[in-house]
Amino acid sequence: MITKKPYFTVIIVAFNSGKYLEECINSLKEQSFKDFEIIIFDNGTTDGSIERIDLSHTNIKFIKSSFNEGFAIGNNKAAREANGDWLVLLNADAIPQSDWLSKINIAIHKYPKVAIFGSTQVSYYYPEIIDGAGDHYHPFGVAWRGGEGYPVDSISDDLVVLGPCAAAAVYRKDIYQKLNGMAENFFCYYEDVDLALRFRLDGHLCIQLADARVKHVGSATFGIHSDFARYHVNRNKIWTFIRCIPGPLLVLLFPGFLTVILSRLCLSVLSGDFKLRYRALCDAIIGLPEAWNQRRLIQRHRKISLVKFGAAMTWSFGKLLMRASDGRVVPETLQVHSTKQTDA
Repeated sequence: MITKKPYFTVIIVAFNSGKYLEECINSLKEQSFKDFEIIIFDNGTTDGSIERIDLSHTNIKFIKSSFNEGFAIGNNKAAREANGDWLVLLNADAIPQSDWLSKINIAIHKYPKVAIFGSTQVSYYYPEIIDGAGDHYHPFGVAWRGGEGYPVDSISDDLVVLGPCAAAAVYRKDIYQKLNGMAENFFCYYEDVDLALRFRLDGHLCIQLADARVKHVGSATFGIHSDFARYHVNRNKIWTFIRCIPGPLLVLLFPGFLTVILSRLCLSVLSGDFKLRYRALCDAIIGLPEAWNQRRLIQRHRKISLVKFGAAMTWSFGKLLMRASDGRVVPETLQVHSTKQTDA
């Protein structure tokens, strides 16, 4: 019997996600767009959240790991089992609106040249507030979710951003696989920023979709300010910078990048997390030879100019400090009614 291939593969990497995983799955069952499969990568869950899932949705596949292999590995392993043309990454603590996949489907046909999309994340507990409207990246190596903490009505249009937050992101599967997916040695945190930069190096613009919305708890497992999160953020941001910034820009920006790293390390003496940041820095340095080898392969296949790559970053310190959105107008060349070719 021939089974119809689904359009989307929704991937959920789950690790002790509590009540949110069940709510996430139930919201997927209520989607108005039905042409999708679900892959749940169970990263060694022990809290019973997997067992509470209602399996009446027949198109759920489980991949079981005996231990927590990390967010990056979980997504990559699930992607290799995906049947859909598009990978839709969804955190277990991200609850999509019933028209979420429908809005994404409309956008894919509206922007046929685009291979990467982001969803608008609103706060789970304060739905009038934005949790994130696309990732931005400062040239000194710092990423943030644009618009975090701003009113939801401040986001009304689709915009070009550097990349999506992987809590609710959409990638064309063939491109994701060509770029080798997420950096598995990152474990978690900054892996989506690193991937977005590699999509940009490959010539792809990311569109943040205003109307494709999910409610997001955010770091429901480890806590956004936990030692675990801060360690991985501080280590992985160094590897991201080394891997993804093209050579001439790397030389130009490295002094500022190093100043930011060392200044924050000095300030951590006062904030009480010096040992954590120092350990993250040391581990990042130990991993630099591997990151440099990976960089060679990444940069060898760069398809866009330094100018275009630089323009994708956010150079304003003010926007960084204010966690502001730096979304740009979507070029007419990306929209379906245009017959011109994009030079993205």
